Amino acid sequence: MGMVKTQNLIARMEHHQIGLYLVAILIGGGVGFLAPGSAGALEHSINPVLGLLLYATFLGIPFASIGKAAKDLRFMGTVLVLNFIVVPVVVFGLTRFIAGDQALLLGVLLVLLTPCIDYVIVFTGLAGGASDRLLAAAPVLMLLQMLLPLYLLLFVGPDVASAIDPAPFVEALIVLILIPLTAATLTQALARKAAAGRIIMDIMQALMVPLMMVTLAVVVGSQITGVGQEVGSLLAVVPLYAAFLLVMVPLGMLAARWARLDVAATRAVVFSGATRNSLVVLPLALALPEPLALAALVVVTQTLVELIGMVLFVRFLPRIIRTEQHRQPA
Repeated sequence: MGMVKTQNLIARMEHHQIGLYLVAILIGGGVGFLAPGSAGALEHSINPVLGLLLYATFLGIPFASIGKAAKDLRFMGTVLVLNFIVVPVVVFGLTRFIAGDQALLLGVLLVLLTPCIDYVIVFTGLAGGASDRLLAAAPVLMLLQMLLPLYLLLFVGPDVASAIDPAPFVEALIVLILIPLTAATLTQALARKAAAGRIIMDIMQALMVPLMMVTLAVVVGSQITGVGQEVGSLLAVVPLYAAFLLVMVPLGMLAARWARLDVAATRAVVFSGATRNSLVVLPLALALPEPLALAALVVVTQTLVELIGMVLFVRFLPRIIRTEQHRQPA
């Protein structure tokens, strides 16, 4: 009986997870405003919480399916072209409106030039997209984000680019991708042989939505006071983030149509092009020197705008990219 109740609770959380994420943001914002002294502790909690979230995410999809998905060169090529050729062109155009403010410009570039590799998988699944293919692409997307300094060199010049310390980015790759991915692989191998592995997988699956809520609350709580203090400057980037989300829908659909992808893959491509790596890139923004400190708040602002966008994507994207559309299967 207890097992059934637990399963029902998990099902209800998954069904209402977008609403729960918004509640978590409100709670994090409330804690940040009411107890501003907690910001430092919350900020130090971001990486451990996010690493645990990614471990749960990687556990959620069988790695056997990733091998097959990784061989889907048409999907992988579409995602890479969209994120590393099309997106930089779009971002360059959008950022011309704030090119005079280095901190704003750098913050927007950091977050919009780095494709998401974590909760995009969750949202893609909610919208009926090919989340397994997107998970297969995640390590490749993360590795290719090492191209970021080259884009910054082109967009902001060598002086600003040289001020960025690559160490936090390398740390993020190890702590947030390689370690959770390795741990998930070992856990799945254990689950095939021992009950302990299966228990761990069941527990992490049950914790998936709560972990996402904690992650969002921690990120928002650690940064919300700064956002409030700089709200005038940050309002300038909100329209850019909204425009990016809108523009990436038709561009993603065009890229998928050009590659003759099926409906589930098309939805995954659109989500990959539109969703950015704000939670993972935040430690990099926090490591910037004081004159560019506003960039971290610019990244957090993108998270808030994007989550509202994801609510709309999950609701409307399946209507735009319909199952009954006939495309050649990938």
